[in-house]
Amino acid sequence: MSRRQVRPGSPGRWGPDGDDSGCTVLHVDMDAFYASVELLRRPDLVGTPVVVGGGARGVVLSATYEARRYGVHAAMPMSRARRLCPAATVLAPHPEDYARASAGVMEVFRSVTPLVEPLSLDEAFLDVAGAVRRLGSPARIGRVLRDRIADEQGITCSVGVASTKSVAKLASGAAKPDGLLVVPHAQTVAFLHALPVADLRGVGERTEEALARLGLRTVADVAHTPLATLVRALGEATGRHLHALAWGRDERPVVAAAPERSIGAEETFARDVDDPRVVHRELLRLSERTAARARAAGLAGRTVVLKVRFADFTTITRSRTLRERTDVTRLVHATARDLFDGLGLQRARLRLVGVRLEGLADAAGQPHQLALGERERGWREADGAVDRAGARFGAGSVRPATLLPGRRPEPGP
Repeated sequence: MSRRQVRPGSPGRWGPDGDDSGCTVLHVDMDAFYASVELLRRPDLVGTPVVVGGGARGVVLSATYEARRYGVHAAMPMSRARRLCPAATVLAPHPEDYARASAGVMEVFRSVTPLVEPLSLDEAFLDVAGAVRRLGSPARIGRVLRDRIADEQGITCSVGVASTKSVAKLASGAAKPDGLLVVPHAQTVAFLHALPVADLRGVGERTEEALARLGLRTVADVAHTPLATLVRALGEATGRHLHALAWGRDERPVVAAAPERSIGAEETFARDVDDPRVVHRELLRLSERTAARARAAGLAGRTVVLKVRFADFTTITRSRTLRERTDVTRLVHATARDLFDGLGLQRARLRLVGVRLEGLADAAGQPHQLALGERERGWREADGAVDRAGARFGAGSVRPATLLPGRRPEPGP
């Protein structure tokens, strides 16, 4: 596995061995996370362009760096990705695998410091000030994290080490893929001023256009523009925010994350669907994914949410709060199906459906009240057996018969 340190073209004075005193904020970002996890089950595709995403009308969820060289990137329509890189192998996503890998990565982070602020499944800020005496310098901690994630999860990550969150995130981006970059505190401003203005947090297309109209194209340009001019052009909040960032000022602390608030899955159909039997089958598939992700994270949810998007892109949601929190596929599916049937859509053409669990809490601490006649051991234990089989033989090795390839939906009444 590559242990490359800094991407080609990154500024020569910044690298993995800079002065990291006072640089106790780390931003750790997995490299092409979904694609990297998929390659664990398809090692034959390592080094080739791979795209993870849905059908022809879906979007790219992740792409290997070999695919990115063709211009493919996340959130791009799959149809465009196929045109840009026709040689790419397209793989269907496996959300339960990503949740499992993410849980492993976050566990590594929390073994170093309790101050972990996840931004998504595959990236987080860490404040390692309290770990320096025990584990060594911030840069050394970054190297330990990279090695452990590579050894334990089989994927690579990039680490930025800096004195603030915004600069640490920029540094990890500059180190990609599979690298580590330290921005010494004394060189923060020099590092920032060499960057394009679009790299600053909060600069989207409209803000970039507004800055370009003022002739401001680099962070240095923004820094040396009078604050009053920025405020007039961008508004009070945005003007002050960008001016502070351009001078390396970012007072935000790393905040340990609250528990995940929701877990879900959704699917865009290859073509609009008006058959309730097909929708019922897809709801089962999505409920299975959602419940498996919850179990992998050790969570259970109290509220099941159904999402439906019509052919005209109108989107509605319906929800039901359960008597107890659950991580059981059968109950999640039964609730989602009841919510869908209660809509009475009468052959409406659907573009997308989704299932989500909300009101999450630690599953281990949830009481379970047996209903009259209910067996003490049942569907929860069956789900656990499915999870263990999936971990040993691969996700999807045990599935409901309805979801077996080639199985036709049961006829309606």
